[in-house]
Amino acid sequence: MRDDLETILFHEQTIHSRLDELAAQITEDYRGKELTVIAVLNGSLMFMADLLRRIPLPLKLDCLRVASYHGGIASSGTVTFHQLAMPDIDNRDVLILDDILDSGRTLDAICGRLRSERNPRSLRICVLLEKKVARSKELTADYVGFEIGNEFVVGYGLDYGEHYRNLPFIGVLREGVVDA
Repeated sequence: MRDDLETILFHEQTIHSRLDELAAQITEDYRGKELTVIAVLNGSLMFMADLLRRIPLPLKLDCLRVASYHGGIASSGTVTFHQLAMPDIDNRDVLILDDILDSGRTLDAICGRLRSERNPRSLRICVLLEKKVARSKELTADYVGFEIGNEFVVGYGLDYGEHYRNLPFIGVLREGVVDA
């Protein structure tokens, strides 16, 4: 798999150091509050596990399985929820964890649905990566691990065709590996 990469953007130690900083900020912001974390599967799984182990607060955890990439490297424009019921977050402080913010469609759909079907006290977003690109939806993350350019990245939970998620770092796929 490593041979398929053009470059490594963030090594494992760099990711872990940044997670320490994010966890400290989140811990401070939610101190004295009861936090509910909603992880967006499958991409945020490793990010979620490593980040939450660093947050010494009592919290509830739930997951949503949502997709906007249906093969290929570009968002399909359609967000598909793979479950009917939304987590019970009425009157709770909620932090959504996702792997990457690019077009904004997925996180916008999640936030919209949670706000319309549930009544969270607060709703914030934490992403591992934020692409510096024009978004189809006006959306900003409250917590960002790293900013990247318009590159197709894999590793540390991010995939291409359900492969590469288990790489311990984040890298850019080599030209020719990606079928657009």
